[in-house]
Amino acid sequence: QVQLMESGGGLAQTGGSLTLSCAVSRSIYRINAMRWYRQAPGKQREWVATITSGGITNYADSVKGRFIISRDNSKNTAYLQMNSASPEDTAVYYCNAVYPVGDYWGQGTQVTVSS
Repeated sequence: QVQLMESGGGLAQTGGSLTLSCAVSRSIYRINAMRWYRQAPGKQREWVATITSGGITNYADSVKGRFIISRDNSKNTAYLQMNSASPEDTAVYYCNAVYPVGDYWGQGTQVTVSS
């Protein structure tokens, strides 16, 4: 069983920054992709960003130019650096690890951006 643990959430000011971490219990060296999703109150979960095994990154339009996804294979950890935060970024953020045999989710970490 693969376990994911998000951390780094909390309270940020508008225009501020937060960095989320996702620690994976298994090696991510040969993982297909790591993804971040978020779910705001009363809304459906939405995709935020992806980083592939080859290091290719993609972002939702709502965060492009502000968020940066990265990974450190030596630490089995993925990151989401959130810059220029806005109240619209307030949500529970989830990490998703996509392996060849299946994908796994973390429990989420709350991010609140105050105006």
